[in-house]
Amino acid sequence: MTTTDVAEPQPLTGLALFGGVLCLAMANFLAILDTTIANVSVANIAGSLGTSTSQGTYVITSYAVAEAISVPLTGWLSRRFGSVRVFVTCLIMFGVFSALCGMATSMTMLVACRVFLGLSGGPMMPLSQTLMIRIFPKDKSHAAIGIWSMTTLVAPIMGPILGGVLCDQFSWPYIFYFKVPFAILAGLACWKIIGGFETKAVKAAIDKMGLLLLVVWVGALQIMLDEGKDHDWFASTRITVLAIVALIGFISFLIWELTERNPIVDLRVFRHRGFSASMLTLSLGFGAFFGITVITPLWLQIYMGYTATESGYATATMGIIAVFIAPAIAAAVSKFDPRPFVFFGVLWLGLWTWLRASNNMDMTFWQISMPMFFQGIGMPLFFVPLTAIALGCVKPAEMDSAAGLFNFIRTLSGAFATSMVNTAWENETTYVHSELSGLTDRVGVAAQQMQASGMTHEQTLNSLNWMLQQQSSMIATNQIFMWIAAIFAIGAFAIWLSPKPLHAVDPGASH
Repeated sequence: MTTTDVAEPQPLTGLALFGGVLCLAMANFLAILDTTIANVSVANIAGSLGTSTSQGTYVITSYAVAEAISVPLTGWLSRRFGSVRVFVTCLIMFGVFSALCGMATSMTMLVACRVFLGLSGGPMMPLSQTLMIRIFPKDKSHAAIGIWSMTTLVAPIMGPILGGVLCDQFSWPYIFYFKVPFAILAGLACWKIIGGFETKAVKAAIDKMGLLLLVVWVGALQIMLDEGKDHDWFASTRITVLAIVALIGFISFLIWELTERNPIVDLRVFRHRGFSASMLTLSLGFGAFFGITVITPLWLQIYMGYTATESGYATATMGIIAVFIAPAIAAAVSKFDPRPFVFFGVLWLGLWTWLRASNNMDMTFWQISMPMFFQGIGMPLFFVPLTAIALGCVKPAEMDSAAGLFNFIRTLSGAFATSMVNTAWENETTYVHSELSGLTDRVGVAAQQMQASGMTHEQTLNSLNWMLQQQSSMIATNQIFMWIAAIFAIGAFAIWLSPKPLHAVDPGASH
């Protein structure tokens, strides 16, 4: 990034710093919240707009695809138009398109608005990260990383809770309406408070081919991941074609961007070994974390009889400790080598996932939620120092590009995890159910006892089948947790591929 024409602005202090932090944290929270807030309301939205539930999932897919495309463009947008200008514009557009989503009268209109909402929300995440670092005094930059990381970790957990409450107590449009005042007011306040931190815009030709290839391969991959389970994956011609398009598009994108003089996505930041290693750990660790946050509410709602709101409360306990210790972890990371923190944090998440692999159908709410409460200790230990490593090993001019790619890989890891965990869980449940069904002697005894109590033959079969399905899902859930624990372990050791960071994140680095 080129320097501004004026002297580098002084870091904010006092009330101005508090206001700037509040607005930037709000923007990051809203953008990430939108990735999960509509998940529990798909059925309500589809029914209200007169479409099937399978079509309703495009409400989620459209946002995810658009966000995944716009996130890695953050570096180029910042260079071309100025980082503060891009951030404020995206934040206000986010508020406007949230309102339009709530006013949608058809699924087509809603999906179109969700696309623009994703395009607006994508750059907000990395820019809130770099601007947060920029407005803090240099010796307090660790606090900026802590606050940003805290909102990044808590937002996806809060999404289903807020979505469930707003949908149950009011109606589905309110999951979009409630964000409007926060987004617009935060955008206007940011322009007023952090306008002095604007970077100089440099006119440069847009890398049209790079943009086209990015849209093609990311769009094909995201749609493949979202629809694969419903179309039986590669047994479907549609999914196979999408996979081929994504692979060819990705390879072409890599070749083009690495040879283009002014690439739309600066992939050259991967030449830094610390950045590459931290991205490997991020993809494994965050993918595994997202996997357990996807499978837990599904299991609770489908087989344990929890409502969407109740399952949200159970999983939200994982974020309680993270809120309080993230700033303290950030302070410690600024003084010591961050790699042991990441290693211990990811291993801690893996250990508790392994312990949770002994769950059973008789567990109470607190027996389910308390292990997740303690598991949450590992989240800031993993995410806060990893952010410091990733941004601390790139050149100052590469900060926005690195932040964009950091958030892009985090988003893509979540998409992969959601798709893989859903498919593996259903397949494993089906397999275990077929194995348990072979225990005909025990089932026969149970059936006789149930019919003796007055149940009809059909009622007996349905009841026994449901009991088998519940136990099958429980065994499958525990199996998935074991696999996820192993992925956490691999991710923990991957951080040692990174050299020790030579410098802390510089709050003025994006200039």
